[in-house]
Amino acid sequence: MSRIFWDTNLFVYMLEDKGQLTERVVSLRERMIERGDELLTSTLTLGEILVKPLEAGDEALAHRYEQAIMAAAAVVPFDRPAAHAFAAVRRDGTIRPPDAVQLACASVAGIDLFITNDQRLSRKVVPGVHFIQSLATALL
Repeated sequence: MSRIFWDTNLFVYMLEDKGQLTERVVSLRERMIERGDELLTSTLTLGEILVKPLEAGDEALAHRYEQAIMAAAAVVPFDRPAAHAFAAVRRDGTIRPPDAVQLACASVAGIDLFITNDQRLSRKVVPGVHFIQSLATALL
């Protein structure tokens, strides 16, 4: 069993029809379930995923998205320990603040694998995160 953290974009692909990206994420999730892996994400993911439905005034869709994330993943808060990890991650000026929040939450949670669709993050080293991979290279 592994602890795997998904960046926001994977949830977008899972919840909305994005063609091959959706198929890849669904296959990845099915393999995770088969292996008994734990899925984690952060409160930032929840906030980011709700933007479009709320902009459209679709409270019901926002609620369905929130329920889907809460049912599928443990949601890691951006709390005081994560704020300290964020400061350490942000010392690398090439990491954008939202990515640093995600990596900080993953770091505090002590995850095995962080998966994103941002290829440049896969070259970063973050204490508490064993591996960072792009969706394109993540093993199904």
